[in-house]
Amino acid sequence: MAEAVLALDQGTTSSRAILFDHAGKIIAKAQKEFPQYYPKPGWVEHDPEEIWSSQLGVAQEVIAKTHLDAKDIKAIGITNQRETTIIWNRKTGKPLYNAIVWQDRRTAGLIESLKKAGHAELFQKKTGLVLDAYFSGSKIKWLLDTVEGAREQAENGDLAFGTVDSWLIYNLTDKQVHATDVTNASRTLLFNIHDLCWDDELLNLLDIPKSLLPEVKSSSEVFGETSGQLYGAHIPIAGVAGDQHAATFGQTCFAKGQGKNTYGTGCFMMLNTGNTAVPSHNNLLTTTAWQRKTTTYALEGSVFIAGAVVQWLRDGLGIIKNSQDVEALAQSVPDNGDVYLVPAFAGLGAPHWDQFARGTIAGLTRGSTSAHIARAALESIAYQSYDVVKAMEKDSGFALKELRVDGGASSNDLLMQFQADILGVPVVRPQITETTALGAAYLAGLAVGFWKDEEEIAKQWQIDKRFEPQMRPDQREPLITGWQKALTRAKGWAD
Repeated sequence: MAEAVLALDQGTTSSRAILFDHAGKIIAKAQKEFPQYYPKPGWVEHDPEEIWSSQLGVAQEVIAKTHLDAKDIKAIGITNQRETTIIWNRKTGKPLYNAIVWQDRRTAGLIESLKKAGHAELFQKKTGLVLDAYFSGSKIKWLLDTVEGAREQAENGDLAFGTVDSWLIYNLTDKQVHATDVTNASRTLLFNIHDLCWDDELLNLLDIPKSLLPEVKSSSEVFGETSGQLYGAHIPIAGVAGDQHAATFGQTCFAKGQGKNTYGTGCFMMLNTGNTAVPSHNNLLTTTAWQRKTTTYALEGSVFIAGAVVQWLRDGLGIIKNSQDVEALAQSVPDNGDVYLVPAFAGLGAPHWDQFARGTIAGLTRGSTSAHIARAALESIAYQSYDVVKAMEKDSGFALKELRVDGGASSNDLLMQFQADILGVPVVRPQITETTALGAAYLAGLAVGFWKDEEEIAKQWQIDKRFEPQMRPDQREPLITGWQKALTRAKGWAD
């Protein structure tokens, strides 16, 4: 068996492990869903132990599937759901509380008080982020203020905070390494993306002790090695990046001006801005894209609910049995029947940033059917991405030429064609849509010499399908107007 790199892709609803060969092709993969917990409206939690056990399980499964010797795995790359916040005891390794997921809105009130105190501009200037409950900082503060004895333990240095990557690294190395990379650090509201360090002023504002925080490393270097008993060998953990940063790297968007959109639980668009952190004037995020020899920056637009709206059709409404059934149901009607669904279940992300928006279905008549709702749900993903593209074009100063796409919902041809139609630019899907895991594998492989450089990697990217826009402007404009009308109905609902 040839040598390989193992990517651990820890997502919001499932943990996956994928083995890649030198050509960037998938040798084998394994996936396991894990439970979501909703203790109160707007609260979303995971059990950190279930995250770890599911991730460990799929990694062992994928190695067993291939009969690969662990010593033939040259490196492990980790990519993860970002902003999800875990605090654990340094000595025992036990979580203090459930993981508070990026979608969680419990700290919206705290964020509002920071805004009212006039701190929004300071946070944006230093971190590139808008003040929102989405990011880890307010979640950390909530845990320290709410869980009995937490603040005292933190002051004594007994607790460790991490995003999911840190939690996995800590467990993979048998409690030896507490670290993260610049991409995950840059999503906490605590990290200065210009100086590339934890920011004392922001830590003071949120009353978070520095001792909680992980060491920040680049996205492509050896963080540590797995403990021998896990896989039967000490494998270097050599690449770490938040999911959207990894996907941008996996899509080989190495040049300034190249961009991609990932259609996962949420929708995340990222545009490479080179070595410059471009400030946004249109409610986008400025973030580190990755760090290797130098730091690459990006503009990002985050849509909270994308593929998750299809899960809601399945689990909440029960109008489909499997997520894959949505395309056929949506295609059974010629259009949306003037029905619009705004999936603001966790507020609205970029470019609206309305944490009090809530989900809305508008335009229903007696003629509306489950097929119209299914179509409106799919179209909502494309409309939200359209809003982000328009903001990105204003910030960057140039028009998008094409959009590279990946993630689970990018396999939906109806959605991809509608996305091309609404944007008026080609949508390009690569042969390997597992670009998040692939990006993590590339970052890890580059650190250990498995791949030589970015040029070698770029040659491996190949097109699966190109969707050319087919809609006339006079068809497109009324649809966009209808979407914007529906948006106004959803905004500020819970305020």
